[in-house]
Amino acid sequence: MSEIKKEGFECIAFFSKNQVNFELIMKLSFVQEQTFRIRYSETDKMGFCYHGNYAAFFEMGRVEALRKLGIPYSEWEAQGILLPVVSLSTRFLLPLRYDEVVTMKTTFTELTRATLFFDYELYNESKQLTTTAQVTLVCLDANRKKPRSVPDSLPQSLKPYEIETL
Repeated sequence: MSEIKKEGFECIAFFSKNQVNFELIMKLSFVQEQTFRIRYSETDKMGFCYHGNYAAFFEMGRVEALRKLGIPYSEWEAQGILLPVVSLSTRFLLPLRYDEVVTMKTTFTELTRATLFFDYELYNESKQLTTTAQVTLVCLDANRKKPRSVPDSLPQSLKPYEIETL
């Protein structure tokens, strides 16, 4: 994991001090694609999709990516596993507008013993790239609120999409 991804995040620092293993398990290329329409309630006075909505879009993509892998997030929660976001970086290239159909590509890019990394690309109806983002999540034990390793089922589910093992 790059230093930039670790820098400045109290949560990551806490996990590092408590000896969470951030060893990279695999680099990945698992892509999940979906479309959705920008609703009126998601726009601002300028008619653009309000920037605060994008985190929810990314969550939608992430949850569907895990579901496509056969790992519904709701099942992890029932097992006492949480995935809080510890890093979110978004770059807005072009605005999305009311009633526009958006294509979102969610790519699961890296997996460590305790973290998951996702990249996002959003495209407008003209197939122009409008937004890019990176999100990092850390695996937590829900009861103890302490870091834990990702479930063994996750690396197994991702094996067909592995592009590099370290």
